[in-house]
Amino acid sequence: MMNNKLRIYSILVVLCTTVSLPAQGLKDALGSSFLVGVALNTSQIGRNADTVVVRAIENHFNSIVAENCMKPDALQPEEGHFKWRKADRFVQFGLDRRMTVIGHVLVWHAQTPEWFFKDSLGRTASREQLIGRMRTHIHQVVGHFKGRVKGWDVVNEAFEDDGTYRRSPWYQIIGPEYIELAYRFAHEADPEAELYYNDFSMTVPAKRQKVCEVIGGLKKKGLRIDGIGMQSHNGLTWPSRENYEASIDAYAALGCKVMITELDMNVLPNPESFSGAEVSQSFAYSEAMDPYKNGLPADVAQRIDQRWLEFFGIYKKHSHQISRVCIWGFSDAQSWMNDWPIRGRTAYPLLFDRQNRAKPVVRDIVNLFKNTQ
Repeated sequence: MMNNKLRIYSILVVLCTTVSLPAQGLKDALGSSFLVGVALNTSQIGRNADTVVVRAIENHFNSIVAENCMKPDALQPEEGHFKWRKADRFVQFGLDRRMTVIGHVLVWHAQTPEWFFKDSLGRTASREQLIGRMRTHIHQVVGHFKGRVKGWDVVNEAFEDDGTYRRSPWYQIIGPEYIELAYRFAHEADPEAELYYNDFSMTVPAKRQKVCEVIGGLKKKGLRIDGIGMQSHNGLTWPSRENYEASIDAYAALGCKVMITELDMNVLPNPESFSGAEVSQSFAYSEAMDPYKNGLPADVAQRIDQRWLEFFGIYKKHSHQISRVCIWGFSDAQSWMNDWPIRGRTAYPLLFDRQNRAKPVVRDIVNLFKNTQ
């Protein structure tokens, strides 16, 4: 009998030393510092979703944001006709896994149907008409998800990099007051929801100054604005560490949570007239603009890894000011950067590769946070 027990024990020892146990997830190592989020699309969480991908999402992330299914064109493609099915499924996916669900986005110049800005005769809508449509959309959407969505990107990309107001239809028809109205309507719809401002190029000094001026002014008026989202579509050489950290400090000084909202790493060359993360930009494909379609050279991969670790080092240093870091997509295969601003390129901007495998730098990020806790 004793010999049998010894044999069983020996087998267990061998198994424990040869079977590779799952690596610690990002959320487990980083979760005590801030939420670790990921943007997902509906194919990744639907009925035919890859179970391996779902397990990886569960293992590494404790917050999700919808890449597209909660934007105005998805929720209200025609006036008064709301489509909730995909967004409801997305939100439930997160709630079932006790994830923090973030709503994106209520008021934006892109992915908003043209009817918002036109009257019944196809002319430019009146100021009153557009305000009414904004109120209805925000009340319906925020009200529908009340109690299920933690917070909302209320206004997205309202300023240009030079610090001027973006001359979007919202601005041209309503005026700069549209920003204030959006936050008032969102708070009316769900007084418990957190409300955020989100934008790209948030390290550019002129833009940073304008955001601080406008958001700080609204907060002084008593409006609820809980967080500032720094979209971080970063590259190998931009933004500078100095500007990045200065921006975190500036937004935190407003009394806002700082959120890294759309983090990815652009390693592909940019066209000469390329600027920021404006989604309307589009350029013709060329071989020169797609240098890594057959694979990423080792030296470039190493530079990317170093850059990832540099930014996560910043997040660790500023963890007292940062409440959420959200990767903009799960794997390289489905990143928006494969088709923006040039369609058909091979991009490598995320932490999981085209086979949905965690890149080695994920382990390095985990260790970065583990080693000093």
